[in-house]
Amino acid sequence: MKRIIFMLFVTLNIASCSASMEAYSQSSLRQDTRFLTDKMAYELNLSTGQYNDVYEINFDFVNNVRYLMDDVLRGNQWALDRYYEYLDVRNDDLRWVLSRSQYMQFLQIEYFFRPIYTSGVHWHFRIYTRYSDRHYFYFSRPYNYRSYRGDHYRTSRNNESYYRGRYDQPSYSGSFRIQGSVTVDSHRRTDFGSVQIKPNSGREPHRDDIYTTRPSNESSRGRRSEGNDRNNRESSSPNSTRNVDSNRSSSSRSKNSSRESSRSRENNETQRSSVRGTDSNRGGDNAPSTQSSRSSRSSDDRR
Repeated sequence: MKRIIFMLFVTLNIASCSASMEAYSQSSLRQDTRFLTDKMAYELNLSTGQYNDVYEINFDFVNNVRYLMDDVLRGNQWALDRYYEYLDVRNDDLRWVLSRSQYMQFLQIEYFFRPIYTSGVHWHFRIYTRYSDRHYFYFSRPYNYRSYRGDHYRTSRNNESYYRGRYDQPSYSGSFRIQGSVTVDSHRRTDFGSVQIKPNSGREPHRDDIYTTRPSNESSRGRRSEGNDRNNRESSSPNSTRNVDSNRSSSSRSKNSSRESSRSRENNETQRSSVRGTDSNRGGDNAPSTQSSRSSRSSDDRR
């Protein structure tokens, strides 16, 4: 029963995640990515090539973390760790596109360096707290606004940055990573202070945690056979009871019939004996009369 409840809970969570991901469509993804990149180009004074590359880097980051934010809001530690891993990859790619001075300026602007935060049960882009008009853009769309679909992300390039060596300029070589740094706790409180971290949530659940296979052992087979025998005995007990009852009734009927037959034989014998007694009595009564008649005849002859 607990396993069924757990599977229903996971199914509902998956359905809610799917609903939220469908609500955040590709159109919204590209629009938010463009808005963030447009403001970075405006404040950091990006070139056209930098503008297009920064759009790709921001697109990959937002596209990856949108699948995580529901788990972040639920307080899963593994999702928070994964979020900062994606953020470090994004900031590392930007390090090869921006100049040293541009990157140092980038690190000082919170809505560029750490663009997402949570409030209550929702997550937001910080850039909209600085630029409230979501429809105002300083520049036109990047040339790859609709065509880019994550082709330059590291998973398709042996975890190497596609943008490394593309610009002939000195890159930033200082510290920029958040995950594993001494400032990670303070950044997490600032970014996700409204999230209550669940205990024992450091490992992402896998399929094996939901679907398990029970081993088929001898004891389980023995328990099943015992249960089958018990069921067979229980199912056969009414029949055996009925058979015993029928045997008892038949034996009682046979006893009654034997008793009745013995009684009838006794009655017949009694009747026969009474008939014999009657016949004998009749014979005794006739004999004196015969003798008297014979004596009377003899006396008549003598006369």
